[in-house]
Amino acid sequence: MSQVQVISGVERRRRWSDEQKQAIVAAAFAPGAVVTEVARRADVNSGQIYRWRRDLRMEPSGFAEVVVSSAGPSDISASVIDVALSDGTRVQIAAMTPPELASAVVKALVHR
Repeated sequence: MSQVQVISGVERRRRWSDEQKQAIVAAAFAPGAVVTEVARRADVNSGQIYRWRRDLRMEPSGFAEVVVSSAGPSDISASVIDVALSDGTRVQIAAMTPPELASAVVKALVHR
């Protein structure tokens, strides 16, 4: 006759709120961060963090990530806003462009 071992205890599957997922993903992809170290601290697999990042990108949030850098000359007439979309599309908008027009250009690119 064979034996069967029954292991009882707390369920291992955990539930993460969207806010927790966003915090872990943001920490994992912060400048200088290492995904595997963040995963170890959060007690998740690093592949799970990449999955959450992909899933969170698919959710329409109405906001876009903006990175501000000080590359190039400080001459205001030469200043441009460089917009890079996730599909690889890039557009440069003069810094002196009215905000309404810049917003309309970005919206047109996103919704095409």
